[in-house]
Amino acid sequence: MPLARTPRSFALLVSGALLLTGCGGAAGEARPASSAPARTLENCGRTVEIPPGGPRRAVSLNQGTTEIMLSLGLADRMVGTATWTDPVMKGLEKAASAVPRLAENNPSFEKVLDTEPDFVAASFGSTLGKGGVAGREQFEKLGVPTYLSPSDCVGKDNSGGGDGKRTTPLAMDTVYGEVRDLARVFGVEKRGEELIARLKTRVTEATAGLRVADVSVLYWFSDAKSPYVAGCCGAPGVITRETGTKNVFDDTTEEWPQIGWESVADRNPDLLVIGDLTRKAQSGESAAKKIAFLESDPVTKKMDAVRAKRYVLLSGQAMNPTIRTVEGIEQVAAALRAHGLAK
Repeated sequence: MPLARTPRSFALLVSGALLLTGCGGAAGEARPASSAPARTLENCGRTVEIPPGGPRRAVSLNQGTTEIMLSLGLADRMVGTATWTDPVMKGLEKAASAVPRLAENNPSFEKVLDTEPDFVAASFGSTLGKGGVAGREQFEKLGVPTYLSPSDCVGKDNSGGGDGKRTTPLAMDTVYGEVRDLARVFGVEKRGEELIARLKTRVTEATAGLRVADVSVLYWFSDAKSPYVAGCCGAPGVITRETGTKNVFDDTTEEWPQIGWESVADRNPDLLVIGDLTRKAQSGESAAKKIAFLESDPVTKKMDAVRAKRYVLLSGQAMNPTIRTVEGIEQVAAALRAHGLAK
């Protein structure tokens, strides 16, 4: 097994894999190792070495980075994925089935090394940190470059535990920057720009002519007993700004603070955005269970949005800083129109 190798021998194995020629990209995008020099990428305070030809055995440790890679047509350059909260994005089912799923949640460090990776990416610092799979330095000591989504470090403070706080509101440009980064790592820059253009067009089309006045929204991600709801400035903040609505808890910079139901009821949002998760990590994960709770609990069943059944169901990924945040914008915009909240 790979763990039986010394760090030096594993690093030499990885280095050899990195120098393989070709990148499996579209015509005109391949970069043979003989003609392409090694490059670097600045990422969350670290310099990532990008080998000639790009990775050949990449592992993505979170669904967000996985779906970007699959959208860029990189399934044949991947040897593992992990940490899934939802079914894969529509249109990517076939590509996803070709990549081994190492674990539904965090795999062990040993499980990842067993794939002999030459590149590891993650959406969250908690995945590549204490309590996660392993620290970035642990991979890098073995010669394996790592990448962390900028949305979890740019304008964000994770030092206080929990899901962190936003020091600057997240923007879709940060997510688009991640697409560009990963496209550059693998030498498929043209595909990256095409993907970004499609995402921008979808946002424009979803919000065209949308007029919303004083409509308040609550984003409920998980847990019925002590709900995790969105603060001002993460991915739900992007959805809020693009649709012109107001998050009832925009007075907190915490990414996902836990708020009591009495406080939620006091703010009485007009529309409830509900995370429809398939994982079983906490109570109240599926939208069906969440709605059943809302309509039976003595505090929440009196809320205007519950009485009128003004719900919109989003995947967990659409409520995280990913390319599927665009999906969230589309669905919330459609719900505002469907419920007569848009003018």
